[in-house]
This record gives sequence, C-alpha cells and structure tokens, in this order.
Amino acid sequence: MSNQDPNHMQPKKTYSVLIVGGGAGGIAVAASLHKRDRKLEIAIIEPSDTHHYQPGWTMVGGGVFRPEITAKAMAKVMPGFVTWHQQQVVSLEPGQNCVTLSDGTVLGYKTLVLAPGLELNWAGIDGLAESLGQNGVTSNYQEGMAQYTWEMVQKMKKGTALFSQPPMPIKCAGAPQKALYLSSDHWRRNGVLDNLSVQFHNAGAVLFGVPDYVPALQSYIDRYGIDVNYHSNLVSVNGPAQKAVFRISDAEGGSQDREISFDMLHAVPPQRAPAFIRESSLANEAGWLDLKSDTLRHSHHENIFGLGDVSGTTNAKTAAAVRKQAPVVAENLIAHLNGQPSTAEYLGYGSCPLTVERGRIVLAEFGYGGVLQPTFPTWVNDGTKATRAAWWLKAKQLPMLYWQVMLKGHEWLAKPKKLSQ
Repeated sequence: MSNQDPNHMQPKKTYSVLIVGGGAGGIAVAASLHKRDRKLEIAIIEPSDTHHYQPGWTMVGGGVFRPEITAKAMAKVMPGFVTWHQQQVVSLEPGQNCVTLSDGTVLGYKTLVLAPGLELNWAGIDGLAESLGQNGVTSNYQEGMAQYTWEMVQKMKKGTALFSQPPMPIKCAGAPQKALYLSSDHWRRNGVLDNLSVQFHNAGAVLFGVPDYVPALQSYIDRYGIDVNYHSNLVSVNGPAQKAVFRISDAEGGSQDREISFDMLHAVPPQRAPAFIRESSLANEAGWLDLKSDTLRHSHHENIFGLGDVSGTTNAKTAAAVRKQAPVVAENLIAHLNGQPSTAEYLGYGSCPLTVERGRIVLAEFGYGGVLQPTFPTWVNDGTKATRAAWWLKAKQLPMLYWQVMLKGHEWLAKPKKLSQ
C-alpha cells in the first residue's frame, strides 16, 4: 500500500478504465473494451519497451522458431486509442480509486483492470539466477535464454540432462515438459538419446493435472526413456560445479535432499504475483489477485476486474486463457459502468499445446475442475492424442492469431457465455 496519506491523494487524471499491464491480458481487454464502446477513456500502465509472445519461447528452445518472431516493440503493439503511462506501479489504493506510479504520479479510475502478469522468483532457488546462461544451466522462462537452451540441446551427445518443474501455480504448466520432450526428440532423431540420462524432476505428484491427457504424455515419457521423479523440487544450483540439489518429499511430510551432477539443467523458477498485488488488500491468502471465478470481478471491490497470470482463479495460466477472459472482463466492466449486473461468465478455459515431438502436439484444452473444453470436434483434432493438426495450429497459426487477432480485439471462438442467474 502507499506511504502517502490516502485522504490527500489527488489524481493527476481520472480514466473511465485504467489497466495495469500491457501484456496479453492488458492489451486484449483494452481492444475488447474499445470494440464495444469507442467513447471509453482508457489508459494502460506498462513500463516495458518490448512486448513478448512468450508461448513462442519454448519453440525457440526447441529450434523451431526464430527468436525475433517472439517480440515486438511495445510502441507498435500498444493501441492508438489508449493513453500509455510507461511507468511501474508502486501502490494501489482501492478505497480511493487511485494508483501511484514510480514517478509519483497518481492516477484515478472509475474502473480498474489488473493484468500485470506474475513474477518469476529466481531467488527462490539458491544459486540459480547467477548460474543461468553458462555451465549448461538454462531456462526457457528467462527472456533471451531459449537460444542458449537450443545451443545446449545441440551440443549434448552424452551425459545427464535434468529438467525441473516447481510447485504450482506457474505460467503454462506444460512448458517444463515441452522443453523436456522437444529436447529428447532432437536427441532421438540424432541418435544420441541412448547415451544420455534424461531426468524430469516434478515438485508435484502427477505428470499432468488433467488425467485425460496423461496416457498420451506417458507414452512419450516411455518412448524417450525419461526418468520421472515426483515430489522432487529443485532448491539449489551450483553452476560451476554443475550440481543441483532436489528436495524429495514423502507422504509422511518428511523430506531429504539429493545432489545430482548434470551436463545440462533446464530449470523453472517458482512463481508469484507482483509485490504490489501480493502485499495489498486485493490479494487472497496465497498472494494472488482475489477474483470471482466466473465474472473475473474482484471479490470485494465491484469496480475492479482482473485477468491473466496474476489471477487467483484456478484456471491454467496461459495466453489461451486470456483469449477467453478478455471478452468476459469487457462485457462485465461495461455493464458495471452502466449500472447493470454482470452478464458474462468465464468457465475456466485454458489451453496447453504440449509439444511432445517435432511435428506432433497434445492439445490440452480444459476448464475449471479439469472439464475438457475442446475447441474443435475430435474428427478435426483429438486433444487427448498427439496430432499433426495441433502442431500446425501451434507452429503455423497461433503467432499470427496472437498478434493480429487477440491483441486487436477480434474475439475468434471466444464469445462469452451468458452468466447463469
């Protein structure tokens, strides 16, 4: 919260809609709002110069995408109809309907949309931050690091390759496995897989949280001969020594540490909401933005909405989730401005295209409670199996759909469901 006296905070400007975050969520919802009401005065707070298509980073790490297609200048992506404040948020004052920026500016709002994404907690694994990018330690989650992943994959001819997955929630829960499968597929195609010990260390208890997709994924685990270790959480990395320590938990609540030497380590850090969210009154007990799961409205503030990775709802944190969330937020926010109740409902949709080999993907699409929500009929694509159709969608279509459809407010296959009253 702010150190200023909230009773003496005078906004420099008050907007109809103030959006925190210029990533997928912030820009998509701005476009959806503008599509519905062009008179809305909308501002976006976003400090970055570059907008990243993060779903592409795994493909860069697998040698499929060129790095340059995953980024554009923020100035080219930011909608011309919004006011862009290129600052960081210092604090939120929901009781005063205002936000304080890093330069001291105070902005007011009639409605607030929170879409700042999440924070990668590199410090949560001892030694990881200083180890990245050398001695075989890499992470597709780090901006610019996916190229090093691909370099390491190409260099590996023998030795031990470790892949880690931290406790949930994380953005794109399948991304740690995507790196695992694409690397293993490259090694298999180049005839060196039998010379490698490939290990997957998962802090969780299952391969994937929705059981329908596990058989297809397990078949690739078996094909590649991957040694899967559950309840195994990466806690420290010694890059120069090429050693990693995993904390193994048991059913009785005990744990023991296991040190493993490696030639390559693809590490994924634990993740959390940004500090100005998790340390505010807007967070739930776990530190994520406290939203109603159906309307994406804040649980205690009627004029605050949220979407994207910062959300405390139980959906998968993916760009595909944002595609379905943005129209819901737009409809319900405009209803609020018009003094009407919420009308649109989000069913928890999320999609995770699991790249199990070059040319085939298991397209996991599901909502709250693990209920399958396939976009296409099974004769087009059976999401519970690895298909070439899903690869074509991921590798050939999704980047264009992201830049030219979702960020432009074109709600392809994303019409909101009417809220059940």
